[in-house]
Amino acid sequence: MSTTQPSNRAVLQPLPANVTSVQPGGGVCYRLELAWGRWRRWYLKRFRTGYVRRMAELRQGDSAGAPHEILDPRDLKYCRNLCQCQWQPQDDPFRWRDRLPFARWGLAELQLMGWPLLAATILLAWYGWYLAPVPAVLLALVVYFFRDPARRIPHEPGLLVSPADGKIAEIVRLEYDDFIGGPAVRIGIFLSIFNVHLNRSPFDATVIALRYCPGEFLNALDPNSALRNENMWIGLEEDEPPYRRIVVRQIAGAIARRIVCVLRPGDHIARGEKVGMIKLGSRTELILPDGDGLSVEVEVGQRVKAGSSVMARYRACDA
Repeated sequence: MSTTQPSNRAVLQPLPANVTSVQPGGGVCYRLELAWGRWRRWYLKRFRTGYVRRMAELRQGDSAGAPHEILDPRDLKYCRNLCQCQWQPQDDPFRWRDRLPFARWGLAELQLMGWPLLAATILLAWYGWYLAPVPAVLLALVVYFFRDPARRIPHEPGLLVSPADGKIAEIVRLEYDDFIGGPAVRIGIFLSIFNVHLNRSPFDATVIALRYCPGEFLNALDPNSALRNENMWIGLEEDEPPYRRIVVRQIAGAIARRIVCVLRPGDHIARGEKVGMIKLGSRTELILPDGDGLSVEVEVGQRVKAGSSVMARYRACDA
């Protein structure tokens, strides 16, 4: 008898009060970007009233719950999970940013760190060429960290793909998980500073609940980091029978201290869809129902890629 899914469907849970943005842990770059947004909205309302009026006419949904005015799609970057408004892709003048080969949630950090490093590289190359490699290497690392490569998403039924790039750090069987409602398997993925840090959905699912837990910033290789570090717990339910429940946990590390999660309860996400990121080195966990139909397709030490590497599969008879 399968133990992969409780008989009843999961009930959506409200967004926790401590989730006040898609990056609830804040941060210096986050505060600078919010300050820039306040200045930009003042400028738009004062000098570009026609643009503001046109974007208001094109906006769909309700902006209630947003911590500031929503004048155009840029204002949704950090509060997309707090309100219900949006623009159609053809009405979004900033849609092109999604086509850049960099993580959109890291564009502010990329510019705030990248431009000074570029300037330092140029100046040192002119006045002291032997020192120029130092900022040049740092610039290359910053650009490399925030990259967003395209991924080929497998479409075979019953597959669960990796929610993160990195190396499999552990595979542990759990006697019971409260959300899953039965035995479970926890797969931990360690992300170094050289990995892509975008997180993706492991399967087609509905977001049931989120839990943000502030905490410490232990090294992600430390087993205690899974218990004590700042993390975002994401409860998902499969969109098709047997409606399996699965958990993804984004866990901060010693260097990575900013978790981004754009989801809210009720969202429908596709397999391989980008759902957030962890900025710099970190850990991501996938917790899935154990049962006769489950086959774990990875092993400890194996390297995986978010959205494309198959983590596990369920037999068709178990569906």
